[in-house]
Amino acid sequence: MLSATVLTVALASPAVAGNGSADGDFGRPTLTGFASLPAETFVPNSEESGALIGAGPFNGIAAPFADQPVQGFSGIVNRHDGTFDVLSDNGYGSKANSADFLLRVHRIKPDVKTGKVRVLGGFNLSDPYRKVPFPLTRADRVLTGADFDVESIVRVADGTYWMGDEFGPFLLHFDAKGRLLEAPIALDGVQAPENPYLDGAQPTIGGSKGFEGLVRSVDGRRLYPLLEGTVTGDTPGDLRFSEFDLRKRAYTGKRFVYRLESTAHAIGDAIAVDRHRFLVIERDGGQGDAAKFKRLYLADTRDRDHDGVMDKTLVADLLDIANPKGIGGFGETFRFPFTTIEDVVLLDDRTLAVLNDNNFPFSSGRTPGKADNNEFITIRLTDRLHADRRAFR
Repeated sequence: MLSATVLTVALASPAVAGNGSADGDFGRPTLTGFASLPAETFVPNSEESGALIGAGPFNGIAAPFADQPVQGFSGIVNRHDGTFDVLSDNGYGSKANSADFLLRVHRIKPDVKTGKVRVLGGFNLSDPYRKVPFPLTRADRVLTGADFDVESIVRVADGTYWMGDEFGPFLLHFDAKGRLLEAPIALDGVQAPENPYLDGAQPTIGGSKGFEGLVRSVDGRRLYPLLEGTVTGDTPGDLRFSEFDLRKRAYTGKRFVYRLESTAHAIGDAIAVDRHRFLVIERDGGQGDAAKFKRLYLADTRDRDHDGVMDKTLVADLLDIANPKGIGGFGETFRFPFTTIEDVVLLDDRTLAVLNDNNFPFSSGRTPGKADNNEFITIRLTDRLHADRRAFR
């Protein structure tokens, strides 16, 4: 069992002077770029997908699809050349309906001048070295959405990728071509209903509530996977944020706790700003006009006021973004009103890129009755983050 050092994020903690505006929270961000990838974008010459979700139509789109959709951006890696690696999740929302969805990392190039996103290629995830000890869906060991629900991704100094899975939850380590390098690494005491080792025991976390966020420390020595759901026995709305030592390939036993503003909320992504501060997306489950809460917070592991909890500073309300230039053809207030917003990346000390997971073909947050595109936006903050320069690597 983990012997954990636990800190908690307060529901409405006072902001820390120096981390944002003089009065605490950052002000209203400004939209600086917009690009969109059409919902009906598919991997050329791939395989049929979507046969298990029903014929539909869903938001005007019928299944199955002749090829694999480019959908569900659940994690992002900045390649620092104008391109990004983005991670599709498990496919269609559950283990039962995603066996024909191939897990994949896509290389994209957004162009905020043209408003378009190009897909440059990518690679499927696979287990050719037979590192997974439990049965997989496919004999060729190409991984599917019935095997893992990958929701978060980081790239480390050797060019390999670590990903967070929700079904175990597991940490998964892949090479630069998407081949699994190690057996899935479990988190002690945490098992989702989809966990293959459950063996009749009671799960300790909700379905697909595993590692929604995965952070690489600024020194590159540790990972911090963030659960999406509360572990049985913990305070409702508290999410474990554990520390994993990359050199020892083991959890250190140290963890923090991110407390949601509401038990009805979920997190979407997390990234490091420095040794102590992390940007976290927190959201409700609404879309379109029903979306009420889509925010970015700075969560700080230092207890500056000595009250035993992490400080939490509002950085951006994604439903209230200034758009004085009318970028993207939108009005003076830009909203990012999607059910799932699951990607944030630092571009510079005042600029962030944020992407949605479009849950193809089910979500319709931008236009009712129309399947959402994958959108890529850039926003400029009112204040500098004062980020560690290593956070931009």
